[in-house]
Amino acid sequence: MGAHDGPGPSSQRVEPGSVNVPIGEYPATSNNSSVDAAKVVQGVVSELTNAASRKDSASVAKLFLNDKSYWRDHLCLGWDLRTLKGSDAISNFVAEGKTKVEKIEIDAGAPHKAPQFGPIDLYGDVNGIQSFITFETETGRGQGVLKLAEENGEWKIFTIYTVLTELKGFEEPTRHRRTKGVKHGGDPARKNWREKREAESNLEGVDPKVLIIGAGQGGLTAAARLKMLNIPSLAIDMNERVGDNWRKRYHQLVLHDPVWYDHLPYFPFPPHWPVFTPKDKLADFFESYVKHLELNVWTSTSLKSTSWDEGRKQWTVELERKKPDGTTEMKTVHPKHIIQATGHSGKKNFPTMKGMDSFKGDRLCHSSEFLGAKLNSQGKKAVVVGCCNSGHDIAQDFYEKGYDVTIVQRSTTCVISSEAITDIGLKGLYDEDGPPVEDADMLLWAMPSSLLKAQQIKVTRLQGEHDKALLDGLRKAGFGLDSGADDSGLFMKYFQRGGGYYIDVGASQLIIDGKIKVKQGQEIAQILPHGIEFQDGSTLDADEIIFATGYQNMRTQARLIFGDELADRIGDVWGLNEEGEFRTMWQKSGHPGFWFMGGNLAISRYYSRVLALQIKAIEEGIVGGDGEGKRARL
Repeated sequence: MGAHDGPGPSSQRVEPGSVNVPIGEYPATSNNSSVDAAKVVQGVVSELTNAASRKDSASVAKLFLNDKSYWRDHLCLGWDLRTLKGSDAISNFVAEGKTKVEKIEIDAGAPHKAPQFGPIDLYGDVNGIQSFITFETETGRGQGVLKLAEENGEWKIFTIYTVLTELKGFEEPTRHRRTKGVKHGGDPARKNWREKREAESNLEGVDPKVLIIGAGQGGLTAAARLKMLNIPSLAIDMNERVGDNWRKRYHQLVLHDPVWYDHLPYFPFPPHWPVFTPKDKLADFFESYVKHLELNVWTSTSLKSTSWDEGRKQWTVELERKKPDGTTEMKTVHPKHIIQATGHSGKKNFPTMKGMDSFKGDRLCHSSEFLGAKLNSQGKKAVVVGCCNSGHDIAQDFYEKGYDVTIVQRSTTCVISSEAITDIGLKGLYDEDGPPVEDADMLLWAMPSSLLKAQQIKVTRLQGEHDKALLDGLRKAGFGLDSGADDSGLFMKYFQRGGGYYIDVGASQLIIDGKIKVKQGQEIAQILPHGIEFQDGSTLDADEIIFATGYQNMRTQARLIFGDELADRIGDVWGLNEEGEFRTMWQKSGHPGFWFMGGNLAISRYYSRVLALQIKAIEEGIVGGDGEGKRARL
């Protein structure tokens, strides 16, 4: 069954309504190592440009492998996130494209981008030709990756990926386009930088075009991208300081993803940054990010009311803001767009069960309310319900503070060591010697989800071999393991379910050694005054009970904030659709002027630009609010 036990109910579980994408198939490998890769790619992109610009579906179809080919397109040919499979579907997609392709060229900006013969998968099982490309449409420019396979002596397109990165006439003011930063002259009324910045951050005389709810990585990256596109935005957060969404979490929290994977747009982590970022260090970095990118963020601010005007296509939002001096002000704004950036999860999963009100211990709460184990608590008993990242981290914190701790595992968990992530899963792509992070993003998102799944099955097998002693020890300790849907491991679990895994940073060995006990496979019957009773009649004593039981769909949070009318119009959030694209996030939600933004730092980095470009295109009349293409007003 692969590296872990299974499959079982937990291993196959996905977000409700999400598709468990099929395992993609790679073509046969090519042995034609003497091929002139640059010449082949040049010929293919020239033919593709000619055929696509004429929307000649028959000519487009001839360039692709019949039923094994893919075109993954993020805002290039249309204003959607799409993955088309098979030459017929691809050719129809090009013919019906809302945006006309004008040019596709080889991107030879760096040696690793140039056409080359070699592996077109992650592990060298399939040889072909790979090249980075650039493209231009009537409205914008973008980048992508082209992979060719040999079929009957001819080179055909196996996969092509295109993503819009800028709109013509609205390019970001970076590098050669950077602003002067000063306006010389004799105007005695002109303001200096600080005065202008204070006026901007206080929205003096300006309504934000975009209101962002939440100032975590999702909200801040969206604000940064909008800033570069000259779209006035305001991010609000109920916390007192930027970064408190991390700062206020449990004491020992450290990011489980490495630094090379986590860089933020425009302002990457410095070269001395630790591989794994502590929560408080990340929180302070977020504050710096806001200051250096000059983002408008109001903390200690909450929504009091919202309404959508269908005629004017704008919101009316009443905000309540607590100022540093302790006074409170009310502010009404009329944004065209609202971005909900409250995390990719929604309402917390905190079960209501018999006996909760009678618990007489020290603490019973959800993991989101757990700030850390108490010092000098030898002899105290703690029970943690839930076995994903938070559950393990909290159980480890309890053990380190002297508690007798038991972790309750009701189903199974995908476990992988931190080293297997950095040394196998991300090796060569997101590591110290890997390509620049944006090029790494190109290579990652160039893989359609079905092909990524096929690759992740191999990754998971290799990681399982690396972690064999760890996993065997967990099984012996009675801890239930799985390797995700179709043995595709952690990555696909995150995409399709949003949880169900643990990246080991020490708790697994504590479980193996018996220092953290395991209660496996039993549902809770009731909470007792001093513990828990399970369905089989067994009990656990507890002074503290923490439910690390995760969160519901982000749509549930939208229902709490905006009410049933909006929540009933929007689509399901997170998980994958039939094409293997994420559902509803960073794209049209089903309600005009309303967008979802969320995910880890790496996902926020990539999709924040996708989201911002759609909003800019709507605001400039390039597309309508429904996403239908219009002629650019340039």
